Amino acid sequence: EEMTDDQRQELIKELGDVLWYIANLATEFNISLDDLADRNIQKLLSRKDRGVLHGSGDNR
Repeated sequence: EEMTDDQRQELIKELGDVLWYIANLATEFNISLDDLADRNIQKLLSRKDRGVLHGSGDNR
């Protein structure tokens, strides 16, 4: 089901809020967003390679 333009605009606002919080937390702990993104990609690639990318959210 496609989202309406109003829903899309609301989602953009909410995602902007999430991004703001993440950026501020990263800054508080001296973590660059580039490093954060790179590490997350490596984590997901490792999970994919090990066949454990199932979305259960546990520490795999």
